[in-house]
Amino acid sequence: MLEHGPLIKRLLTGEFICRINDPDAYRHLQDESTLQAIDNYLRPLNYRIVSNETQAVYYAGFCEMNRDARSQLMNQFKDIISSLLPLLEWLQLIQETQGRESTLTAGDYIRLSEIITRVEDNQSLQQRLNQLCSDRFFNCKSDSIDLQLKQIFRRLKEHGYVRQPNAGQQ
Repeated sequence: MLEHGPLIKRLLTGEFICRINDPDAYRHLQDESTLQAIDNYLRPLNYRIVSNETQAVYYAGFCEMNRDARSQLMNQFKDIISSLLPLLEWLQLIQETQGRESTLTAGDYIRLSEIITRVEDNQSLQQRLNQLCSDRFFNCKSDSIDLQLKQIFRRLKEHGYVRQPNAGQQ
């Protein structure tokens, strides 16, 4: 189990594991014997490995819903609910700046420099960005479009909604 320690720790902190955010861990979880071993390890802690229908994502779920599990789940739902509307508004803003018909999906690239340019050239997008920044989830106080968007991306990255594939790039 020691070799899976970091993966188990991430699962227990509520992280989702998919082929985009961690290809190696995802590949390990697709191996039935590894999945079973981790699942057996987690069961005494009242957790089990859960995946969606297509097994595109794995996460730790509760085995039994006792009082502690219910309380923990309620706190997670509160966090999700408080971030959901700003996330949807952000997705719409990105969709509009990129001139896309479809929403973002896992693996899509977002180029910050392009978004900055488009927002700077459009008063309506600037107003929407200002509204997003005033939301508690993003909590951005800057008046600079560049700094506002960087703060939003930083918050999205902190919460695991976006990844920066090349840490040296924007």
